[in-house]
Amino acid sequence: MNEQNVENFLIRRVEPEDFRGLQRIHEQPRAVWGTLQLPYPSAQAWRQRLERQVGGHYGLVACARDNIVGSLSLSVPERSPRRAHVGEIGLAVHDQWQARGIGTALVKAALELADRWLNLRRLELTAYVDNEPAIRLYKKFGFEIEGLLRRHSFRDGAYVDAYALARVR
Repeated sequence: MNEQNVENFLIRRVEPEDFRGLQRIHEQPRAVWGTLQLPYPSAQAWRQRLERQVGGHYGLVACARDNIVGSLSLSVPERSPRRAHVGEIGLAVHDQWQARGIGTALVKAALELADRWLNLRRLELTAYVDNEPAIRLYKKFGFEIEGLLRRHSFRDGAYVDAYALARVR
């Protein structure tokens, strides 16, 4: 596991009943700051989102003491058979659980799924240029910065740049 004293947690597949846990993660200021989510997420919107997910979407959650403390989505977009080897990752960790090995465990589980079961050769993601902990995490797993996306998103009253990162095997 991680070198830090990490409390026990379990990584498992996300279920539609997990909607409130995902809502709680995404209502945290740091989680909103580091993702494309908007503040004040609706429980109903999260429920619908989870109920609509079908083939090509693999959601994972990290659970500690029956609480969802992190989530990762691995999506294989069905937009083109020529990109069937590509997956996209999105990650969020509850503010109180950051820097405790949750992100590491979720990325590790997603890479195992992508490499050993889905045969994905390329994984892509974006990270805000000022989200240094996320960038360090992704680089630890072999992701490389492939480009700068200028004015990628509007966050907290200003446009922010993001990096396009990918891991190719």
